[in-house]
Amino acid sequence: MPNLPKISLRTPLPFDILGAQVAVAGLGSAFEGVYGSVVVRDGGGHVVAESYLLGGGNGFSLFHSAFGLGVPSTPEGTVTVQATNPSGLPENAASVTVPVTFGRTLMGGTYSGFTLHTVVEGDTLSGIAQQVYGDAGKAGLLFTANRDILFDPDVIYPGMGLRIPLA
Repeated sequence: MPNLPKISLRTPLPFDILGAQVAVAGLGSAFEGVYGSVVVRDGGGHVVAESYLLGGGNGFSLFHSAFGLGVPSTPEGTVTVQATNPSGLPENAASVTVPVTFGRTLMGGTYSGFTLHTVVEGDTLSGIAQQVYGDAGKAGLLFTANRDILFDPDVIYPGMGLRIPLA
């Protein structure tokens, strides 16, 4: 199994927008008797939430954990799944970290999901923010919600699919 990742995280995916809870699920290889943890951190590295996983199997193990999140101090953060093997051998340890966005922090305390907006000619983030939120000044939250595909808040292209967070 040398070509397989030790941990394959199915959820959350990189840059997912999380609400009031997070569901962590995936597949681990060589997880015989493995105990692991899930650590959620805000952009400052502070632990927001933590949960433990118990995995076991014969070569592969599915894992799942779901738990609540508070309202982190930054909208950007990470979810890390760590695993160790009771053998104590470092080659049996594994870790994977994905960047996430905290929807409740982004939206000022409430978050109910997002809708998709396909950019058309003439769209700007501030124009979309004005149309959706009635406030062009909220363009920054659109930029943060789409930081996986946007690298400059002044550059969007027709055809792009933008996530529009909803409160």
